[in-house]
Amino acid sequence: MGIFKKIIAGGLGWTLGGPVGAIIGVALASLFDTDKTSEYKYVDEERTTYNKRQGANDFQLVLLVLMIAVVKADGTVVKTELSVVKRFLVQNYGEEGAREAWQILNQLLKQNINVADVATQCAANLNYSTRLQLINMLFSIAAGDGAVNDAEINVIRNIAYYMQINDADLTSIAAMFTKQTNPDWAYQVLELSPNCTDDEIKKAYRRMAMKYHPDKVNSLGDEVRQSATEKFRKVKEAYDYLKEQRGI
Repeated sequence: MGIFKKIIAGGLGWTLGGPVGAIIGVALASLFDTDKTSEYKYVDEERTTYNKRQGANDFQLVLLVLMIAVVKADGTVVKTELSVVKRFLVQNYGEEGAREAWQILNQLLKQNINVADVATQCAANLNYSTRLQLINMLFSIAAGDGAVNDAEINVIRNIAYYMQINDADLTSIAAMFTKQTNPDWAYQVLELSPNCTDDEIKKAYRRMAMKYHPDKVNSLGDEVRQSATEKFRKVKEAYDYLKEQRGI
């Protein structure tokens, strides 16, 4: 049994209940439709290990659910979007993990995802740094085809609203993925206005570097830490860009 089947069967916490549990339950019914006895026996042997990683397991499943909401943002799912998702899954979970995740996603594509309910459950069970990382990864998926369209932005903004992400943090993360069309992207990443002082830029960089440090999501696994590290690099990229522009 691979990573996602283990996660669903043996290592869930708060996602078992509420709207996320209901959504995953439909996928689970299809996912475990063969050889249930042997699979659950194997999971029982691994249960202690996976219970220690419940937070990471819950995060992975919530990401899959919200990923589908973003992919379906404009009401249709096209091949280019699915290619982006597949590439994201392979990069983060490897070939085997991506195949299993794709099985789950195929089931989720058939469902109507109420992002308000899912995001509200996330807000009640995830700390703020973890919620920020979810939003960052959703933007990364949306930008995988080279641009984030308005429909995707609106869905992610809606998710962020119900996750209780403040506007400054949402604008900062969004700016990391819109610098081609946003002349103020570097200022927005650092949560500044263009008329700020050089000293404010330095202070903002230190503050943002602490806020987005990958260590804040260590408990969510290597895949999430890798994404958080990339976000951390984008904060430094914004800072370096402003230093060069201003001659700091």
